[in-house]
Order: sequence, then C-alpha cells, then structure tokens
Amino acid sequence: MSALIYNVTVKISAEAREQWVEWMLNEHIPEVMATACFKSFRLLHLEGYDDDEGITYAIQYTCPNQELFTIYQRDHALNCRKNINMHLTGSLSPSGRY
Repeated sequence: MSALIYNVTVKISAEAREQWVEWMLNEHIPEVMATACFKSFRLLHLEGYDDDEGITYAIQYTCPNQELFTIYQRDHALNCRKNINMHLTGSLSPSGRY
C-alpha cells in the first residue's frame, strides 16, 4: 500500500500568525511527529485564498500506511486536537479533520 497524506487546512488571524507558526514548528508538529505515525511533514502557506478573514495554511503529514494512520486517529488525535484548541482559542479556523 502506498503512503497517504493527512492534510489539515487552517485559517489563522494575521495578528496570531507569527506566534502560531512558531508554536506549530516548535511544539505542535514535534508532538504529532513524536507519535511515530508519520514520516515527514510540510507546513505550507497557501496563496490565492481570500486573506480577508485570515491567512490560510496547510499542514501535510505523510503517513507510511493506513494502519499507522488508524493508530494516530485512535490513540493520539484527540489529545493533539485538545492541545491546539487550548493554545489558539479564537485565532484559528480549522477545516479538515484535525
């Protein structure tokens, strides 16, 4: 079976952007990667979206197989979602299953 991409798209307020990127790179993404369910990630600023309501980013995690993704969803996703929601209440609009 081929690898799959777990994609999360978010719209972050311009005021929170710098803090959010720093937090993602230094805390949240390392937390997700520490689950050992993913082999790599990309943090992408998406151009061409309406930035009036915020700046759009995609975080893409590469998972080697469905089994590891299922383990992530079952054992880790809820805690990761709680951490991101606690940290960025009011400045984040996720679209996707985070």
